[in-house]
Amino acid sequence: MPIADSDGTSLYYERHGSGPAILFVHGSGGNHAAWWQQVAGLREQFTVVTMDLRGFGKSDSSMPEFDGQDFPGDVVAVLDAEDLTDVMLVGQSIGSVAALRAALLRPDRVSSVALGHSLGGISHPELRELAAADRAEAVKLPVIDRLLTKEFQRDSADRTFLFQQMGTFNVARMQDLRNLDTDGPSLDDIQKSGVKVAFLAGERDAVLSVRTVTRAHELLPGSHLEIVPGAPHSMYWETPEPYNAAVARLRRTLTAPKEAA
Repeated sequence: MPIADSDGTSLYYERHGSGPAILFVHGSGGNHAAWWQQVAGLREQFTVVTMDLRGFGKSDSSMPEFDGQDFPGDVVAVLDAEDLTDVMLVGQSIGSVAALRAALLRPDRVSSVALGHSLGGISHPELRELAAADRAEAVKLPVIDRLLTKEFQRDSADRTFLFQQMGTFNVARMQDLRNLDTDGPSLDDIQKSGVKVAFLAGERDAVLSVRTVTRAHELLPGSHLEIVPGAPHSMYWETPEPYNAAVARLRRTLTAPKEAA
């Protein structure tokens, strides 16, 4: 069973397929198994790596408390364990924050980042204000309605139940991770790194609006924007086919080598 070491913390991960590498970083309710539809859909074209951050899934969860600031190092540990380069990191929600920070730590291994349903913890006053307004609306909804559409919950009760069960395999909780985006990178930090950034969002995301994501794209020169029609916050789960197609498109679009420093 593949295990990476992150400063003494054991991290579980899996590697599937072959080709250009994509590493998926789960959100607060997920773990490596949440990406089952992405592994099956993308492993014939790409090397697909999934992992459990500390406190999640099969990774070490024995620590008395969890610090989200450790997550970027967890991602880097998996990259190092597999000696991966020219990787696209794909984050989901808070996983995007860890993914972007990991990319900035190791641009020698990471060529691009797709920020799924997240601004990646970017430090910018206008974006902070827009995201806060989105959250104020989101908290008015039941948690499940923030993540999946009501139609999906009605028509796919089995997959909705499985989605809810995924979080029961985790010890860390969202309240443990609030400091993850403290002291986030600036737009200038990202540009100087040479890492390419794509914003990947669903048209019906109830947590982070398309308007906010589009504004982030406008403020970050050279960034890419992918909006999946009809998709909710957890579109990797509810609408895997268009989500996978968007990820594959970004992997191919952002694969051009960076200029030498």
